[in-house]
Amino acid sequence: MLTMFGIAWGIISITVMVGAGEGLGKGIQKNQETFGKDVMIVFAGRTSMQAGGTRSGRIVRWREDDYLQVAEESPACKYVMPELGNDVQVRSLFNSGNIRTVGALPPFTEIRSVGVAQGRFYNDQDNAEARNVAFLGSDAKKQLFADREALGQTIWMNGNPYTVIGVMKPKEQNSSYDGADVRKVFVPFNAMRRDFPNKPPAVEHSVDRLLVAPWSLETHRDCVKQIRRSLGRLHNFDPRDKEAAGIWDTVKDAEANRMIIVGMQVFMGAVGVATLFLGGLSVMNVMLVSVRERTREIGVRKALGATRESILRQFFLETVIVVGLSGGTGLLIAYSFCSLINLLPMPPFFEGLLASWKLGALSVFLLGLIAVLSALYPANRAASVDPIEALRFEAGG
Repeated sequence: MLTMFGIAWGIISITVMVGAGEGLGKGIQKNQETFGKDVMIVFAGRTSMQAGGTRSGRIVRWREDDYLQVAEESPACKYVMPELGNDVQVRSLFNSGNIRTVGALPPFTEIRSVGVAQGRFYNDQDNAEARNVAFLGSDAKKQLFADREALGQTIWMNGNPYTVIGVMKPKEQNSSYDGADVRKVFVPFNAMRRDFPNKPPAVEHSVDRLLVAPWSLETHRDCVKQIRRSLGRLHNFDPRDKEAAGIWDTVKDAEANRMIIVGMQVFMGAVGVATLFLGGLSVMNVMLVSVRERTREIGVRKALGATRESILRQFFLETVIVVGLSGGTGLLIAYSFCSLINLLPMPPFFEGLLASWKLGALSVFLLGLIAVLSALYPANRAASVDPIEALRFEAGG
């Protein structure tokens, strides 16, 4: 029973630990997508080691219309858009507050994973005509309207009337550069730069950052190079100067997190496999003891005409049955445990114990390998017993 427990525990360890690693990886990936999928945020910064540009140490700021030229010169990039954000005094008929207000282009919802719960996000026509329309983050909506209906209502932003056209879906977000999206108000970019531009000492007609998304992961590197080259030409700095155009690259962040998660899964899987192999060694030792204790039985069988193959098959099958029963029990317990845990509410960054069929197939393969390896040596020892010596053998002698 102790030996069978070792095998079962090895299977449970592999299933639960690898499933936990998979669930953590999925959770982190899902949380990353709430911030922005395959998006690069290009910040303005302070130039440093200039080579062929103007003086070192000057401040570089993106202008409101830079994105048009940059997008034209960056074919590897799907989206290039400006983003301007400032704190604005927002008032409804029921409440008021100083709320972060952001202006960007309509594809903002795609690259920043902004879901629509009610109404709609502003569109290209809203932006072209600089309409006074606002899209509320879920927390901003609660602050301004509580449980009341917000669609179609008027809010006053620094005294300017804006009509609420949509409300955002709630989302968990652990990373940002200017606060959680659920606590913001979103307006068309042209309305933002008209009504809520950057004020001195900030540069007039400047934007805070550019949001960039490549067409695919394959075009990611080209997109980065083209963005730097275009901005360097427009603002007269060396494209290699990372201080002048600092980039927060979520693609690189995702790759780094993926490497960490894979390493963690490999480590936890290795611990489970080691436990499983130790269980296999225990099975081998138990069967070797069984061979020694049953030496006279083997001798009698051989004296009565049992062949080497029949003895070999007997002990091989006994070992496989022991491993199969314990391993099958372990798989049943492990998958049942994972299913029960997944019924509970999951914490942030964790999607549950994701025990997939691939993991089950791997466990069965390892279980079969352990069974064969742990059965070969004891079975061969049993088949090699000399019948004359076996009949003379005294247990405990």
